[in-house]
Order: sequence, then structure tokens, then C-alpha cells
Amino acid sequence: MPPENLFEESADDTRTAIMEATYRALTEYGYAGLTIQRIADKFEKSKSLLYHHYDGKDDLLVDFLEFVLDYAESNVPRSGDEPAPRRLTAFLDSVFPPDPTTDDEFVGVFVQLRAQAVQDDAYECHFTQSDRYFRQHVAGIIEDGIEEGTFREVDAEQSAAFLVSLVNAALTERTTTDDPDALRAVRAEVDDYLETRLFANDRRRDR
Repeated sequence: MPPENLFEESADDTRTAIMEATYRALTEYGYAGLTIQRIADKFEKSKSLLYHHYDGKDDLLVDFLEFVLDYAESNVPRSGDEPAPRRLTAFLDSVFPPDPTTDDEFVGVFVQLRAQAVQDDAYECHFTQSDRYFRQHVAGIIEDGIEEGTFREVDAEQSAAFLVSLVNAALTERTTTDDPDALRAVRAEVDDYLETRLFANDRRRDR
């Protein structure tokens, strides 16, 4: 099932309806098996309407990628005025769930699309921008933590780049392997990194 608010717009919104049809076809057939006809089979309106909005499958999928990334960015966990360590932990919890054996359909879609960036400049551009957004988000948390005294004086951008790269690898592993123990081990090591590299000595338990 898709995240409950992924297609929250009205069913009368044509783009949202097309995005939902694309999502359902992609989860059923995978990227390699995806066709305009299979998307149209999931679309309650006419197939000609797809061609009215898009030149073809590739054009539609690039728009779908933008739709998915916009959703991911807008749903980054935000913890209001809580201390930076708790905000950073909330972000990591969204990637390393308590039960890593849970089938994450949405993450699988995300990973399939990311793989296309190897050969497609349009995909590469979107993921470059998205990764930059997440690095800035994490760097902002780290900078807040340094200012409030809960984090050490580290290079916020460098630490953020490391954590976001680790997150991307974890997302891929969640959907391409069947080894939850490995994900638990990675999360344990991430927590050790936070303890020894980021958290100020007297604030490590303030999370």
C-alpha cells in the first residue's frame, strides 16, 4: 500500500490520478515491465488523456519521479522545538524502522527510480537536487545542535553528507536484500557514530 497521504489530492485532480495509476503499475510490474498501457489499465480515465499530458512513458516517469521526491522532501520528520539530537534521531528512525522486515513498497519504488539515474540525465538531475535538499536539512539540524550545545563543533556539511549517503545505502538495502540483522547492525553503528562523533559528552542522554 502507498503511504496514506501520498495521493491526498482530490480524485478529480488529473495529475494526482495519473501519478497514482503510475505508482500502482510500477509496484505491480516493476520499472522494466512498465508500459503506458499498463499505466492506463490502472487509470480510471482514458488512455488518450495520458498522451494529452505526456509525450510518452519516459516523460511521464520523470514527472512521477518529481512527484515522489516532492512527497519525500515534504514528509521529512520534523520535531518542532525539540533538541537537535531528538530531531536527528527522528530522521534516522524514518530510514531504520524498528521492524526492518516490514515490506516497504514506497521505498522500493524510490529505489527503482534511483537506479535509472545511472543512465538518464533527467533522473540524475532530480536525485542530485533531492540529495542536496536532505543534506541541507541534516546540516541544519547539526548546526542547531552545535549552537544549542548538544553537538560538538564538527563540520556540519561534511557530517550531513556522510549521513545522507548512509541513508541512501540503507534504503537500497532495505528493498534489495533480506537481511534485517544487517540493517540493525548498521543502525547500531550509526548510533555509536552519533555518540562518539556528534553528541557533546554531557548531552548524550538528552535524546
